[in-house]
Amino acid sequence: MSQVGKKFPDISVNAMNDMGDTFKMNVLEEAINNNKKVILFWYPKDFTFVCPTEIHAFQAKAKEFEKRNTIVIGASCDTAEVHFAWLNTAKDNGGIEGVTFSLLADSTRQLAETLDILDTQYVGTEEDYTIEGDNVTYRATYLIDEEGTIFHESVNVMPLGRNVDEYLRLIDGYSHHQTHGEVCPANWEEGKDAMNESRESVASYLSKH
Repeated sequence: MSQVGKKFPDISVNAMNDMGDTFKMNVLEEAINNNKKVILFWYPKDFTFVCPTEIHAFQAKAKEFEKRNTIVIGASCDTAEVHFAWLNTAKDNGGIEGVTFSLLADSTRQLAETLDILDTQYVGTEEDYTIEGDNVTYRATYLIDEEGTIFHESVNVMPLGRNVDEYLRLIDGYSHHQTHGEVCPANWEEGKDAMNESRESVASYLSKH
């Protein structure tokens, strides 16, 4: 079930920063207490294949997210200790050394289960069933506003990496709506025409594009 329009779950989980510190992080509180947007991206497992390419791609755009008053947080169901080992593995050896944003370590899977993003299937009856799947998360991404409300959710299968620039575009569009009250048409980018929510405005827009 989609989480869009709902408050992000009020759940604290372990996290690891680039200094090797383990601490509790509550994503909802990060958004509200800092009056910032949050992008939370889940990936299946540390020390895998597509995952480090995505993490480095988000790191490469870290300043762009910062310009947009947005906190970047990665997440998986690995332990904080495994995160630390990967953070200390060189990029040219498949690691994520140099990444500066925090990584959630949801090893209990409480948050992932609440969001319903685990690769698990229950086969059988309610009384007699088996669990199939890898019990790791899909590539789920959440954009959360300053009030802790989810305004975007997307989920990719394991082999499909994300386009980081698309999340910057979505943040720009939502921020434009927050500031100006306008809605953003298909393929909208910062600086392009937006619309008012009226028949006249959409007619005017379509006549020009």
